Amino acid sequence: MIALDALLIAADNALRTLTRANHAARPCPAPSQAGAELSPEERRLSGALMRVNHVGEVCAQALYNAQALVTRDAALKRQFDSAGREETDHLAWTQQRLGELDARASLLNPLWYAGAFGIGLLAGRVGDATSLGFVVETERQVERHLESHMDRLPAGDHASRAIVRQMKEDEMRHAAAAQAAGATDLPAPIRWAMRAAAKVMTVTAHRI
Repeated sequence: MIALDALLIAADNALRTLTRANHAARPCPAPSQAGAELSPEERRLSGALMRVNHVGEVCAQALYNAQALVTRDAALKRQFDSAGREETDHLAWTQQRLGELDARASLLNPLWYAGAFGIGLLAGRVGDATSLGFVVETERQVERHLESHMDRLPAGDHASRAIVRQMKEDEMRHAAAAQAAGATDLPAPIRWAMRAAAKVMTVTAHRI
């Protein structure tokens, strides 16, 4: 049975995520140089890409929240909670950047959160090794996704680039930590399904 206080914490996290009430513990990454004035088209592109990244962080909150909720390993719960706090930084940074770009968050964030939470619960119920394997695969896919955004962001948008760069470094560390904690490799069909689902999410969130 899951303790009532754990359920209340999970519910609080969901509400904070969906109402944009989470706050970063670390300062937002600062660009090394001043950015150029973005054209309206460049602002729209940066806004769309950062909206996709914000959706990814909404999903990350849900995944780590669910996995921490169901594991019975206290050390692993601390690891999930620690990674989740860093993902909270990402969530706040991308939300801040959306505001600076006069862009909005995805209208489907409650749906993204619910779906990711359900996946996290399922992975956690299968077992800790599988749950960690899911973290490794997810973070590796996110790392590749962020790398592609570094290629797509307008050259003068140094503010967004600084955020994406730090997020990428954090995701790589999360994957390595999950691997070291005993992650098992996921079967190829599951990895393919995850990539397909991520593709649907990114294409949809780019517009909605």
